[in-house]
Amino acid sequence: MNKSNQLKIVDEIVESLRIPDSAYVKAEARYKSLGKWFGRSESLCSEYGPHIYPQGSFRLGTVVKGDEYDLDFGCRLQTGVTKKTHTQKELKELVGADMKAYRDAHAMEHELKEKHRCWRQEYADELNFHMDGVPSIPEHEDGRRLLKEAMMRAGWDAKFAENVAALTGAITDNRLRNYNHIDVNWRVSNSEGYALWFESRMQKGMTSEQERIFLEKRAAAKVDDIPVQQAITPLQKCVQILKRHRDIMFVRNADSKPISVILTTLAAWAYNNERDTSSALKAILENMGSFVNNATPRIPNPVNPAEDFADKWYDPRYQHLRLEESFWSWLGQAQKDFDLILKSSDPKFIGGQVKECFGSQINEDRLSSSISSGDHPKIYMPKKHNLSPTPAKPWCHQ
Repeated sequence: MNKSNQLKIVDEIVESLRIPDSAYVKAEARYKSLGKWFGRSESLCSEYGPHIYPQGSFRLGTVVKGDEYDLDFGCRLQTGVTKKTHTQKELKELVGADMKAYRDAHAMEHELKEKHRCWRQEYADELNFHMDGVPSIPEHEDGRRLLKEAMMRAGWDAKFAENVAALTGAITDNRLRNYNHIDVNWRVSNSEGYALWFESRMQKGMTSEQERIFLEKRAAAKVDDIPVQQAITPLQKCVQILKRHRDIMFVRNADSKPISVILTTLAAWAYNNERDTSSALKAILENMGSFVNNATPRIPNPVNPAEDFADKWYDPRYQHLRLEESFWSWLGQAQKDFDLILKSSDPKFIGGQVKECFGSQINEDRLSSSISSGDHPKIYMPKKHNLSPTPAKPWCHQ
């Protein structure tokens, strides 16, 4: 099929995955409401300079259509709390107390839940929406310096490495032995730095008009605003497509599915400035596997090269999930599925494949009127998706 038709097909898939505008409206309203709550003089955290900022897919503009929506946010106490003055438990309970007070003041139906690294507040509405708040403090100067040096050894520009390392924080984790003791060894995290890296990758494929709009939005936004809404770049759209395909493939085996940060990182590395989504998708699927290292770290965090996003692949505690095999099985299936879809000129067949692979519906009439079949035959294939797959043996990087 010609490139123009492939682009129209991929655009229809992206449109079918578009999340309702109401989800963005509610996410932004609830996020800003919590931010104002932490800034109140009555807030227990207010004296420590709380900085509330978005994390995850809402921050990256890669939210995927699904059964629930998760807005992660960081709550960084910028002054007065250090690893020498507070334990991880004390920091987490300090932030949790303000979140619980917010929940009580708004008479929310669901109780605040403690997770290993965050607090979760669920909302009782039709969107099945929840917010995860991650407490943190700034990482100490020596830690930031070591991260900067590690990034420079990995090939990053010194100024970029310095800017990213400055955003690094220390987070709480109630699974650690030192969780309830004064100790300088905390986990580090840098979701803001990762977002900057991802933006640097996605901007490469923007048209001049897309870049103008993106930069205007970012310049107009406050630090604490959700800076990106619907996906506008080929890279963002590809990540949405890949995440949704994975979700459907592992709908009955969710514990084994490749995690989003792995898909996002590999897609961003494999993206090579393609200006349209269909070309970007083909390049990413063809090349993303080559960015998995044979030695550890298998998939390094680009803003913390010592951290391995794939560390569970070789952790004995997770061997029963066959995580690495699941990744290669998913990648092979995704390559086959997209090759099949993009070779067809039959809107009904394409619509059936999209429903099977993504659990969504495209406008077949609109697609039929926009694509030209040319000399390409209609392709009919039996359904082959196994929604509870047994991962195949990895077929590359043997």
